Amino acid sequence: MKMKISVIIPVYNAEKYISKAVESALQLDEVYEIVLVEDQSPDHALQLCHELTQKHSRVKLFQHPDQGNHGAGASRNLGIEKATGDFIAFLDADDYYLPNRFDAEKELFKDPKVDGVFNAIGTEYLTEKGKEEFQSKFKEISLSTVNYPTEGEEVFKGLLSLTTKTFGTSFHLNSLTIRRAALEAHHIRFNKDLRVHQDSEFIIKLAYHCYLKTGNITEAVAMRGIHDDNRITKIVKYSPQYNQRQFLLWKSLNDWAISNHIPTEARKRIYLQYKSFDLSLKKGLIKYCTILGEALKNPEILKTKYRFTYYNR
Repeated sequence: MKMKISVIIPVYNAEKYISKAVESALQLDEVYEIVLVEDQSPDHALQLCHELTQKHSRVKLFQHPDQGNHGAGASRNLGIEKATGDFIAFLDADDYYLPNRFDAEKELFKDPKVDGVFNAIGTEYLTEKGKEEFQSKFKEISLSTVNYPTEGEEVFKGLLSLTTKTFGTSFHLNSLTIRRAALEAHHIRFNKDLRVHQDSEFIIKLAYHCYLKTGNITEAVAMRGIHDDNRITKIVKYSPQYNQRQFLLWKSLNDWAISNHIPTEARKRIYLQYKSFDLSLKKGLIKYCTILGEALKNPEILKTKYRFTYYNR
C-alpha cells in the first residue's frame, strides 16, 4: 500500500524558493498533500502560495486565524492540525527534497513499532555571501547526518551525548518522517514560544516519546539551502544573543524533563546544559559566586564543553 505523507512547509519571506520546494515534494508519489502555512511574509510569498494551490490539487494553503506572524513552531503546529495523511514530513521553504527522499521509509515503516525515520541531508550554497557566512561559523558540512545506524532509546541517548560512541550532529527536521498517530498519542508539538531552536527541542522530545530509527544516513535525501538570510549564520557562536537562545532552549527542555520524570541520567544532562547557559548570562562577581555554588552541588558542570568558553569571559 502506498504511503500517504503530508508535507508541512512553513512559509516566511521565501518567494525566491517556495516554488522549488513544493515542486520537489510533488514529484514524489508518497506525498499525499503539501500543507503550506503562510506566516505573514513581507515579500510576495503569499501570492505565490495561492498560485501553487491553483496549479496543484495536492497543495493546500493555510494562515493563522489572525493572519499574523507567529514563527516557524506555531506554523508547523498549525500544519500538523490541518494534515490528513498517515505520516508527517517537514520541509523548510528554502530547501528541497531529492528523488530518494522516502525510499528508506517505504521499507522501515512496514515494522509497526517504528514511529519515525530520519535520514541525511546535504548542503547547497545559494549565494556567495551565505556560503562565506556559513563557512566562517561552521565546518564545511556536505552531509548532515549521524555517525552510525541506531534506533529506539539509543537515539534519545545519542542526542544528549549519553552513548559510548559519538552520535554525531543532530539530524535535520527535513529528513524526518513521523506517524501522525504517534504525534497525537504523545501530544507532541513544537514550542511556539521558541522563535529559534524549536526544531531541536521537538526532535529531542520526539526521540524520548517515540521509537525512531535511522534510514539513509550515507547519502542526502534533501538539500538545505544556504543564502544571505539564513538565521543560523547571523548569530556569533557563544555571543550573548547565542547564549540567550540556547538558555531558552535548554530551560524549556529542563522544565519538560522534570514534568515528564525522564530517567535521572538524561534529566541531569539536560539540567547541566541549561545551567551552563544560565551561568553564561550572569555578570560580575555574582557570576563567579553562582558558578562556585553550582560546582559544589554539581561538580560535573565543570566538565561541560561550555565551561571555558563562558566562564573565562
